Amino acid sequence: MDTAVKPQGCTNLKLRQLMRRVAQLYDAEVGKTGLRGTQYSLLSYAVKLGPVRPVDLARAMKVDASTLTRNLRPLIAAGLLVQEAGPDARSRHVRATDAGREKRVEAQRRWRVAQEALNQRLGVQRVVALHALLDECQQLLADLPEGAIDE
Repeated sequence: MDTAVKPQGCTNLKLRQLMRRVAQLYDAEVGKTGLRGTQYSLLSYAVKLGPVRPVDLARAMKVDASTLTRNLRPLIAAGLLVQEAGPDARSRHVRATDAGREKRVEAQRRWRVAQEALNQRLGVQRVVALHALLDECQQLLADLPEGAIDE
């Protein structure tokens, strides 16, 4: 008799459902700054890494180039990021503007509120365990091709 515990349901669906709930919490808070959670993440990466080549930014964020390009447009249009010439004629760099750095500071305050709300709702120990499990799973899946990664 097989008494082993087996997963019930679709892992992909369960992760997507959880992600939608978590994103709603962060978007509600970060949205008070006029940014979506994904825009805050992109702006934060650009501030931390910039000036940075788009290909390196996409790699750091684990998104494909077309997703990055699509997500950059509204932040560039809002004057929060600029795309400028790199060290040679063929390269480009993404850089946060002064307004972008200020918006990141504002959004970071709202992000912290969302993070604390999640910690309170789930419990700090559960969040720490979730982070550890997610990091471990990321490492175990690291050898999968990244071409299909999209946000």
